[in-house]
Order: sequence, then C-alpha cells, then structure tokens
Amino acid sequence: MTQGAASLSRREAWVLSLVATLTMAVSYVDRQTLAAVAPDVTRDLGIDDERYGWLASAFSIAYLVGPPLAGRWLDRVGARRGLVVSVLIWSVVAALHAVAPGFAMLFALRLALGLAESPSFPGAAQAVERALPPGERAFGLGVLFTGSSIGAAIAPPLAVGIAARYGWRAAFVGTAVVGLAWVPLWLRVTRSAAARRALAKPSEAASVEVAASARSLLAHPAVLRAICAVLATAPIIAFFLLWSSKLLVAVHGLRPSEVGRYLWLPPVLFDVGSVAFGWLASRGRSRRVLFAAASALAVTAGFVGCSSGPWATVAVAGVAMAGGGGAFALLTSELLSSVPRDRVSSAGGITAAAQSLAYIVANLALGRWLARTHRWDVACVALALWVVPGCLAWLVWPRGRAERPADAAG
Repeated sequence: MTQGAASLSRREAWVLSLVATLTMAVSYVDRQTLAAVAPDVTRDLGIDDERYGWLASAFSIAYLVGPPLAGRWLDRVGARRGLVVSVLIWSVVAALHAVAPGFAMLFALRLALGLAESPSFPGAAQAVERALPPGERAFGLGVLFTGSSIGAAIAPPLAVGIAARYGWRAAFVGTAVVGLAWVPLWLRVTRSAAARRALAKPSEAASVEVAASARSLLAHPAVLRAICAVLATAPIIAFFLLWSSKLLVAVHGLRPSEVGRYLWLPPVLFDVGSVAFGWLASRGRSRRVLFAAASALAVTAGFVGCSSGPWATVAVAGVAMAGGGGAFALLTSELLSSVPRDRVSSAGGITAAAQSLAYIVANLALGRWLARTHRWDVACVALALWVVPGCLAWLVWPRGRAERPADAAG
C-alpha cells in the first residue's frame, strides 16, 4: 500500500473510488449516445447496417491504440490531473457529433472520441487501486465496472428522450453536458493532501522506469491471460451495448422512440454481475470458480434469438451481460494485483486495447453479416460460442508469480 493510500481514511478512499467510477459513467453516456439514437441517425443520414458497423467500430479503432498510450501517460502525470484534461476534451468532441452532416464526419468524430476517452478506464482503475486497501480492491474494481453500465443505462432514455423532443442532434449536446458536471466534483474529492499523495505522479526516476519497462508487460503471464478473457467476452458486451436498439427495431418492430424503455436493463444487470462477483472475490471465494460461473452466464447470449418479445430479449441479454460484468471484474482485479503498482494504468490500458480489438472485429463482422442476411439469431449463437475457448484458456492458464503477494486472491 502506498503512503498516500495509507493516509486516506476508509470513507475518503471509497468516496474517491466512487467518484472515479462516475468517470466511467460519464464516458459511457457520451459514447453510447450514438447507439441509442442509431435508428434515427442511420435513417436521416442514409447509413446502412454495414456502414453502421464501421461507425460502431470507429470508437474502438481509436481505443485500440489510445489506452496503452494513455496508461503510460497517466502513470507519469497521475490520475487527478489526467482525468480532468481527458473529460474536458471528450465532452467537446461528443458535442460536435451534433453537427455531423454525414458518414465521413461522424466516423472521424467517433475516432476522435475514442482517443479522447482513452484515459478513462486506466485513470479510474489507477485511482481505485491506489485509494483502496488490498483486501477491498476486488470489490472496488467490481464497483468500478458499474460506472460503464450506469452510463450505458442512462444514455438510452436520456438520449432518446432528448431526440424525441428536439431531434437526434440535440441529444449529442445534451449528453455531453453530463461530463462537464463531473469535473468540479472530482477536483473537490481529490483536493486533500492525502488524496493528492495517493494519486500523485511517481518520481522522475520512476517515470523513466515505467517507460522503459512498458513493453515487458505484454509478456507478463497475467496480462496475456487477461487478454484471452477480454477477447472472449468483449464481443457480447459490444453487441448488447451497440446493436440492441437496432435489434429491437428490426426483430420486434419497435419504433426508435420506444427502445429507450428497454435498453436500460442489460447495463443494469452488467452492474449486478460485476459487483456481485467482485464482492464474492473480495470475500475469499475462488476466482477460478467464480470466473467459470460468470462465463456460463455469458454464454446465455446464444438464447437471445429464441426470445418472444422485447422484454424477454433484454432480459436474456441482461443475464449474459451479468456474466460479462463478472468476468471483467474478476480478470481485472487479478491482473492489477499481479503487476507492479507503477504499471497499473499501463496494464489497464493494454486490456482496454484488447477490448477495443474485439469490438472492432465483432462490429465489422456483425455489420456485414446483418446487412446481408438479417439473421440476428445466428449472430447471437456465434457470439455465445466465441466466449468458450478464451474463457477456458483463462481458467487453465497458470497465473504466474504475483508481483504483490499481499494483493493476491485465491
């Protein structure tokens, strides 16, 4: 435990961690607005499913290279300053979506948003890991993942509601304002000397060491193991976050203005899964057993095509998302407990890049498949089958030596 973390009270540590979690919520409100109003945007701009697949992938293309670089930057400058700069920039980029005249500019803005939001997860993970004591980090990281799904749950009703009243362009401006409200809150909870010490950038010598050893993370057993699990589970999360509105319109005949009432459920169940599995891990339960259970839940994505109505569809999707949330919480807590403290953000950036790679491949494949066949049921089965080999690899892969034994869990 760092000196800064040791000087934080338990209440201060959790308040800081919860506000860091809100960073993820803000980022997902902005990035999910397009998915929420996709039926209106694609209709008005003449964008078919295949080109929408490119739009859905554009954010992830930028996010593929952004988080590893952002992680190294945050390990040098610290999360307190780095997150503020990032949120201010991406809020502006998110609002600029409102003036996009067509596919090309929208694609460019999605790339820019992916780059601007790259520090969000590495920075929030660094804050949680540095603020909380070792015994509470698995639970804290489980809570951290609720930020993304809180944002993903807020975005559909908020964006769809604004779009129904003022048009889809106004939805991008309205959701971008959410990020600006976070900045003063973060500055307030991190203004104490104890918080500043916990989130401080390392010394200049340590920064040089971080840069020199970043490449070695790619060969770290814990990082490689985490990448396998991320690549396995991320495609189903991408599908339910980015394609659900189009699925409900295409399969169940809903109007675009109606989808907002349904899309909140899968992200909420993602929250339930990440918190529940993170809490169980923090209570000493075997992470391998928990991960196997989370993987089994994720595989239920294959049954979405069998659901009889919109509520049944989002309920099954929610069960799969709960498994995905649990898997992400478990793999992340084990990863961050296995790498040196001064490379936590870099390790988080690498797994975020792996998630982006999975999003890119999945979205492009889905876009091409659905544009040609319109077989949503087959797509769901394929995504479920994809989960199995990567999650099995995580379960049987030797963990390797933990860098920080005090943080290790069973």
